Amino acid sequence: MNQKPIYQSRFEALNCCILIPTYNNEKTLGSVLQDLLLYTSNLLVINDGSTDTTETILKDFHEINIHHFEENKGKGEALKHGFKLAEDLGYEYAITIDSDGQHYPDDLDIFLTHLEEKSADSEILLVGDRNMGQDGIPGKSTTGNKFSNFWFLVVTGTQLTDTQSGYRLYPLKVVNQIKLYTNKFELEIEIIVKSAWRKVKVRNVPIKVFYEENRVTHFRPFWDITRITILYIWFVLVSFFYIHPRDTYQDFRKKGYKRFWKENIIKSQEPAHKKAAAIALGVFVGILPFWGLHTLLVFSLAALFKLNKVVAFLFSNISIPPLIPFIIYASYQAGSLLIGRGLAWELRPEDFDSTADIFLGLWQYIIGSFALAGIAALLLWIVFYFLFSVTNQKQVVKP
Repeated sequence: MNQKPIYQSRFEALNCCILIPTYNNEKTLGSVLQDLLLYTSNLLVINDGSTDTTETILKDFHEINIHHFEENKGKGEALKHGFKLAEDLGYEYAITIDSDGQHYPDDLDIFLTHLEEKSADSEILLVGDRNMGQDGIPGKSTTGNKFSNFWFLVVTGTQLTDTQSGYRLYPLKVVNQIKLYTNKFELEIEIIVKSAWRKVKVRNVPIKVFYEENRVTHFRPFWDITRITILYIWFVLVSFFYIHPRDTYQDFRKKGYKRFWKENIIKSQEPAHKKAAAIALGVFVGILPFWGLHTLLVFSLAALFKLNKVVAFLFSNISIPPLIPFIIYASYQAGSLLIGRGLAWELRPEDFDSTADIFLGLWQYIIGSFALAGIAALLLWIVFYFLFSVTNQKQVVKP
């Protein structure tokens, strides 16, 4: 009598399956599937047009749901097809695992435990954290992962330590509703970014990883990194000009000024100097002469310095239309002082009657705007630092 797989009852209770996209991994595929069958029979394999003996190997696994592509379409296409097929089969979640043997089946317990403990009113997407700093991890993988982690933080505001692991848990109803355009390795980035934009809690969970020295990988460094870079460039534009402003505006409108200030700033657990720095950064960027790029700059710098992006963005809106003429005028006058021309209280058309005068005036304005931005930011940091320091002390002594 066959013994029931170790986690079969948990997989069934959660309506969860394991999705394995595979392409030319004949050396490891069989053992990977045999190991996974010890834990559950809810397996779905997408053979992405393999040209080795993959199809022959899969014939020995009659208990597994298998789908074959006639030609190689890319990991992204295999995953998209697998997600739809899994939901059609009645599953609500899918754990993806690579077929190259680098992942450990016993780590399934970590994904299942988090899924069992999640709240009913929110969705989660889990990404395995391979601890890329440990010995034995290829240097190229570590560098690429750090690059992806940083830009994921910039475009979503969520900090992950591993954004490229293929060992993941996906909520199928969410994923299958997202319009996905990529079809290679970058699809895994596209999904987690767009899921985070939909308020899905994207989180890392610790996993083990085994890197065999001569393991088969189909990741092509130049082309795949190029596609990932282009994808992040697009995400930066969308997030800075739509997603971040939309989310900030919705949060601010929902709470109102007083509640927003109280909950997002006063009661924030950040130290006083970081709260003040977020405000100072927002004002600094808002005064700079990069009109149309303030949102891009403030979110990038806030992510770089690990400051509150929402607060920084709100204060960068100092350059709203009613204040723009005053900011430009003050910047121009500050520049006049810095280049030794003295204050010119009146701006007359005859002051700009040549190309040289126009360029000099523009240079004067640019220099002045940086000086004004720096002075305003420093003064505001000092004021709000003391304000938040006093507020934090009152919160500590409050019974």
